[in-house]
Amino acid sequence: MRIHAYRHILDAMEELDRVFEKVSGYFSLLAEPTRLKILHALCDGEKPVGTVVETVGSSQTNVSRHLNAMYRAGVLARRKEANLVYYAIADESVVALCRSVCVQVASQLEDEALTPTVVDRFMPGQPAPSAPARKRAARR
Repeated sequence: MRIHAYRHILDAMEELDRVFEKVSGYFSLLAEPTRLKILHALCDGEKPVGTVVETVGSSQTNVSRHLNAMYRAGVLARRKEANLVYYAIADESVVALCRSVCVQVASQLEDEALTPTVVDRFMPGQPAPSAPARKRAARR
């Protein structure tokens, strides 16, 4: 009986390991501020690389490197049209994760430096929590 219970625990841990690997991959991918800027730039729809470069404010080489990494990870989709390469968000769960973390962090900073309108602009395209909801979340 104990062997069966132990096997069940090991099986559960193997399943959790796969989940933890995926989550770790997301956090590793998103641990670069330029990539967060890229996601923010693409939240309101598909854009060509040049527009993403202008929005992010970095070099073409640097942005292209990050776009490619995010594409390989399945976070972004891309398509070519004539001479232009367009990128769009392919995995909306990454945007939801980023938005949740950004709003939480911004809420904690809100009293110090950020206005509510700045907080509300994180990852557009989804409704931002109201100021009272942000305050409640920050207290938890």
